[in-house]
Amino acid sequence: MKIGYSFWGFIGDGIVDTPDGGRFWRRTIIDELRTRGHDVVLLQRDRDNTEASTALPYVWDLGFPPLDVLFCEWRWPMPGRNTTDCSAPGHTCDLHRQADLLSHYTRARRTPTVLWDTDRQIPATEPLRELSHVLVCDPGLRPSPPAPVLTTMIPDALIDVADPGRLASAKRPLALAYVGNQYDRDEAFGAFFAPAAAHVRHRVAGKWTRTTSWPHVNFTGRCAFSEVGGIYRTALATVLLLPERYATTGAISQRLGESVLAGCLPLTPATLACAEDLTPELLHVEDSEQILKRLAWLRAIQGSTEHADLIADCLTHLEPLRHSRQIDALEQYMTTLVS
Repeated sequence: MKIGYSFWGFIGDGIVDTPDGGRFWRRTIIDELRTRGHDVVLLQRDRDNTEASTALPYVWDLGFPPLDVLFCEWRWPMPGRNTTDCSAPGHTCDLHRQADLLSHYTRARRTPTVLWDTDRQIPATEPLRELSHVLVCDPGLRPSPPAPVLTTMIPDALIDVADPGRLASAKRPLALAYVGNQYDRDEAFGAFFAPAAAHVRHRVAGKWTRTTSWPHVNFTGRCAFSEVGGIYRTALATVLLLPERYATTGAISQRLGESVLAGCLPLTPATLACAEDLTPELLHVEDSEQILKRLAWLRAIQGSTEHADLIADCLTHLEPLRHSRQIDALEQYMTTLVS
C-alpha cells in the first residue's frame, strides 16, 4: 500500500521547546511499514530538517500524492496557535494541513483513512466517526466511545536489550523523577507526586508554568528528548500522572515505556483504568502516603534480586505495547479498510 502519514512533530530528537512525545514511536512505525513492503510518504512539514537541521532518509510531500491509505495523528484546535491566520506570529499550520488532507482524500475521494487520536481529542460526535471508510483509533485499553485500540508503541529493540539486573544495580540518587509537561495533570500531581516530593529527593523536568501551589518541588524546566532516559536512570521511581481523559480509559503516554526501560519503577494510581494490565500490583498506590512507603521499600531492596525481578515484571507488562504488535494491528486496520 502507499500510505500517507500526517503528524505534527519530529522523528529524531527535534528541539527542546516541544512536548512532542511522538518521537518515541514515529521512526519505528515508518521503518517497520517500509520493511513490510509499504511505501510511506510524510504529509506535513519536515520539521526535523527546518527546525532541528536533521536530514532523514524519508519522503515528504506537501501536495496531494496518490494514496491507498491516509494515516493521521489527530491534530486539534489550539487557540492562538493553529487557529490563527497563516501569516500570524507563532502560527503553526498543522490543523489547516490536516483539514486539507481530510477534505481532499477522506471526503472528496473516500480514501481509506485511519485517525489515531493520540491525545484523546476527537469528540464523540465527530462526523468522521460515521464514515464507513474511516477508523478512529484510541490509545486507551478501554476506549470510550468504543473504538479500535492503537496504544502507545514501545520499540521492540529497546525492550529486547533491557537488562533488569543491570538496571537494578544502577546508582539512583533521586527517589522520584517525572519528565513531562503540566497539561491537565495538576490534580494528579497535587494528590500523588507533590506531597511525596516534600520528603524525598526528586526532580520534575518539563514545561510547568503554574507552580506556586508547590514551592517545595524541584522544577528544572524542559529537557532535550535525548536526556529523558538519563533522567529516569537517576531515580528509583516515577508516578504515572495522567489527565482524566487518559486515566478513565487506560490510555498511557510514552512515559511508561521511557521510565521502565530506564529501570525507573512506575508507581501507579490505583484509580487508573486497567492499572493491573500496565504495571505490577506491588506498584499500585492509593495516595501520597503509600508512595512514600513504596519508596522506602524500594530503597531497602535497591540492587537486590527482588529489585531486578520487579523491573523484569514491569518489562513483561510492556509486551502488549511492543511496536511489532501494535503495527500488526495498524496494518490490519489499513488492510481491512482498503479491502
